[in-house]
Amino acid sequence: MGVGTGITTERLSTRVDIALRGVRMDAPVRRSDGAGPSDDGHVLVDGANAALPRNPDSPYRLHDGRIFLGELDTGLSLQVVARPRFYDLTTADGVPYEQIARLHGADVLATTVVQTCIRYAEEQRCRFCTIEESLRAGATIAAKTPPQLAEVVQAAVALDGIRQMVMTTGTTAGPDRGARYLVRCVRAVLEAVPGLPIQVQIEPPGDLTVLRQLREAGATAIGIHVESLDDEVRRRWMPGKGSVPMAEYEAAWDEAVRVFGHNRVSTYLLVGLGEDPDELVAGASRLIERGVYPFVVPFRPMAGTLARRDGIGTPPARLVRDVTERVATMLREAGMTGADQQAGCAACGACGALSAAGA
Repeated sequence: MGVGTGITTERLSTRVDIALRGVRMDAPVRRSDGAGPSDDGHVLVDGANAALPRNPDSPYRLHDGRIFLGELDTGLSLQVVARPRFYDLTTADGVPYEQIARLHGADVLATTVVQTCIRYAEEQRCRFCTIEESLRAGATIAAKTPPQLAEVVQAAVALDGIRQMVMTTGTTAGPDRGARYLVRCVRAVLEAVPGLPIQVQIEPPGDLTVLRQLREAGATAIGIHVESLDDEVRRRWMPGKGSVPMAEYEAAWDEAVRVFGHNRVSTYLLVGLGEDPDELVAGASRLIERGVYPFVVPFRPMAGTLARRDGIGTPPARLVRDVTERVATMLREAGMTGADQQAGCAACGACGALSAAGA
C-alpha cells in the first residue's frame, strides 16, 4: 500500500526506523553536538540527504552501498558523504574553516554564528541542546565574524559544490535575541557568493522589523523554531525558551510569512517530547494554514544533553511514522514541500522523513 507519493508504507517505515535506530557504518561527515536535535552521520539515502545515527548496535548495516536488515536488502541505497576539501583550510588568523562552518548532508553548509546562549544554565536550558558543548570541546569558536563566514562559504562553494546555507545563533541578551547580527552575516556572505540560498534561524525577536531586515539582507527563508506547541511540554523541555509566550511565536510566524512569503517559513516540531500526537498533528495543520512548514523530526538524544543524562530515549517508530505520514499528507494537499524553501532544514530534509513521504 502506498502513501500517495510513490513510496510504499513499508519503505517509509524503514526510513523512519533507520532515522531512530541508525545504521552500522562509519561516516566522516558527522555532527555530535550543537543546538540539536541529533547525533548523526551525514549520508545520502536513495540520493537524498539523510542524517542517521552511527550505531554499532543497530540491526541495520551497510553493504555494497545498500542498507540491509540482517540478510534482507531493504531496497534503500546509502552513500556516505565524503569529507569536504574546505575542511583542510584555515583562515589567515589560524582558525580552521571546520570550526566556522560545517557540512551537513552533501551540499548544505551550516553555522552557529554565536555559539553561546543566555538560556544554557541548567534551570533554563533546552533538554535536547548541547550548543555550548562543542565550544567547550574546542570544535568551534564562540563567535564567527562576517568576514570569516564569507571566506569559508566562498571556499566551500568553489571546492565542494555547496548549494545552500543555514545560519543559526544562540539566543543573546539583546531584545532582538541575536537576529540583527545575522543580518550582518547574511549580507557579508552574499557579497562574496551572490545568489546563494540562505536560511536564518532565530527565536521570535522583540522587534519584528528585524525580519524585514533579514529579508532585505538577502535571506531566502527563515526558521522560527518552537519544537512543541504544547505549553506544558515547552515548560518541561525548554524552561527558558518556553517562557516566550506562544503569542510571540504566532506574531513572528505571521510577519515572517508576510515578509518572506508562503512556505518560506518553517518551525521544528519534535516527536517524542510527550505531546499528544493528535494535538501535534492538529497544531501542524494550523501552521500549514498560516503558510508555515512544520518540520516534523523525531527526538534523538545527543550525548551531553540533559535528556540523555536522564535516560530519555527515542520515541517509538510507529509514532514517528504515524505523525510523519499525517503531516506529509496535509503538506502535499496544501502544495507545500520542503524543497520549495530552497534553503534550510526543511529544504535539506535530512533529520526527518517528511521528504521521503513526498513533503
